[in-house]
Order: sequence, then structure tokens, then C-alpha cells
Amino acid sequence: MTSDPRINSLLDEANRLFLQGNLKGAISYYDKILEENPQHPSSLNNKGYALSKLKDYDSAITCYDVALKLDPNDLPVLINKISALRKKGNLDEALANCNALLESNPNYNVVLYHKERILQSKKEFDQSITCCNKILLDYPDNGDVLFDKACNLLMLSKIDEALDNLEKSINQGVQYKVKARKSKFFEGIKENIRFQNLIS
Repeated sequence: MTSDPRINSLLDEANRLFLQGNLKGAISYYDKILEENPQHPSSLNNKGYALSKLKDYDSAITCYDVALKLDPNDLPVLINKISALRKKGNLDEALANCNALLESNPNYNVVLYHKERILQSKKEFDQSITCCNKILLDYPDNGDVLFDKACNLLMLSKIDEALDNLEKSINQGVQYKVKARKSKFFEGIKENIRFQNLIS
């Protein structure tokens, strides 16, 4: 398919607005492209992503589904759809999509990350930890995953191990102290001296 200079300039403007945080402005440009070419893959994916950031998950998923009819194996679109499903609360469908992708690539860390978050939301803490551990084999200093693992361990009453992982996550960035202060997962151990020291 030959490249259309007009479409390319609209796409550049849409992506510029997106990066500036002007999501609605970006969407209006993606729409201009999709009026001319309803099957423009990157506009469908980017519009879906912008809609997802605006918490319009249904519309985002519609964009992803149109894109996936064009290419059912488009990994960025598949992953964005999983993210939108998870945030919308369609946990079973999101999990099924994760498992389908992991069948062909069991160590696909981006998908494992979504899966561990989904399992945590489903209160399947042991299975979530299994996913965390797989990611941590490749990325032992991933603060987000260490934090999630700490939360899962807390839910299993493994407080010392949870605090070990929290400490490792805080070592990756001060934002995890703030996250731990605000997280409901840690409410039950607010009086724990080691916890207080970690977040102070």
C-alpha cells in the first residue's frame, strides 16, 4: 500500500497532540484519517489507546477489534486490548487473551505483567506471584512487579517476605514509598515498625 502524504501529516499531528496529552485533539485527527481510510491500523490502535486513557474502554475495545480484524496477530493491539479489558473489569476475558498469547510465548513479559495484575484483581494471589517471579527472572529490579509481589504476599499473610519485596521496590524509586502509603494492601500492617521505617 502506497503511503499517502496527507494521511501521514494528519497522523504526525495526531501523534504530536497525543504526546502533549491533548487526547481529545489527537482523537479528532485519528477520526479524520479513519473517515478517509476506516482500516488505517495505526490510527485505530492509537485512537483506542487515547480512548483508553480517557477511560472510555468500550470505545477503545471497539477500535482494537476493528484493527484485529485486519491483523489478528497484531501484538501491540492485542496487548492494548488486554489492558482496556483489565481496566474495564472484564477480568476473565482479559485473562483468556493473556493465556492465548502466552501459549506461543510463555515468557512474554509484557503479557505476564498484565496477567499478574489480573490475577491479583481476581484475588488469585499465588498464581499472581508465579507470574511476578517469571518476570523477575529477566528483570529482577522491576519496581512495579516487586511492589505487586509484595501486595500478593501480604494477602497470603507472608509479612516478612512482603516487606523484603517492598524494600526492593522502594530501592528502585521513591514513588513506591508513596504508593505503599496509599495502598489498601498495606492498611493491615500500618503499625508494623519495619513497614513504618520503609515508608518514612
